[in-house]
Amino acid sequence: MSNPAKSSAASSGVVATRWWWVRHAPVREDNGCIYGQKDIGCDTSDRVVFAAVGKILPRDAVWIASNLKRTHQTADAIWAAGFPKPAAMPHEAAFAEQHLGEWQGMNRAAFLASLPLGSHWFAPIDQPAPGGESFMDLYNRVRGAIERINTEHAGKDVIAVAHGGTIKAAIGVALGNQPEKCLAFDIDNCSVTRLDHLASHGHSSWRLPMVNQQPWIADASHNAMHQPAGPEVIPATKLA
Repeated sequence: MSNPAKSSAASSGVVATRWWWVRHAPVREDNGCIYGQKDIGCDTSDRVVFAAVGKILPRDAVWIASNLKRTHQTADAIWAAGFPKPAAMPHEAAFAEQHLGEWQGMNRAAFLASLPLGSHWFAPIDQPAPGGESFMDLYNRVRGAIERINTEHAGKDVIAVAHGGTIKAAIGVALGNQPEKCLAFDIDNCSVTRLDHLASHGHSSWRLPMVNQQPWIADASHNAMHQPAGPEVIPATKLA
C-alpha cells in the first residue's frame, strides 16, 4: 500500500511506525452476555468482509495478536480471503480485552441499561470490575506494550489484531495519554484503525489517519458484522 508520507518522513529524520489495529470478528456464542477476557470464538463466515479488510492492510508488516483465540481466528480469516500469511504472529497478552471479572457472564443488555445515560464503557475508567480490572489497568498494560513494540519495530508497519477496549486504549495513547477521551470512539468488529507514531531526535508524537474504517460498509448485506464495543446509544424513535 503506497504511503507518500513515508518518503518525506525519512528525508526529514522522522521515524514513522504505523499501527494498523483490527478488531476481532463478532462473537455469537456469548448468549447475549458480557465476555471480556473469556476465551470464546468468533464468526468469520463473511469472506467479503475479510477480503475488504485485507485490501487496505500493508503487505510487509509485523503481525501481532492478543492471546485470545478470537483474534487468531480473525487473522486466519483475513489470510484465507487472500492476504499473504506472515511467517509469524506473536501473541501479546497485554493486548487482551479488559478482564471484567464478575461482570463476565452477566446479561449484556441489562447491564448496559443500568448505566447512567451517556456512559461510554462498563464503568468509570478507574473503577475495577469486581474480581477483574479497571479500564485504567487495561490502558496501562496496552500503553506499555505499545511503547515496547515502537522501539522493537521502529519504522515498520504493525498489524495488531485485538479487541474493542484495547483499540480504544491505543487511541487514548495516540491522543497524548487521554484515556478518558478514547472511550467515546466507536470500534466496530473487523474495523481498521490506523495510528502513526512519529519519532525524531528524542521527541515523539502521534497522528491518527483513520479510526473505525469499515471498507465493506457500502453493502448493507454485511451489517451483521456489527456488534458494540461498549454501550450503544439507542435513538429515541426506537424507544417510543
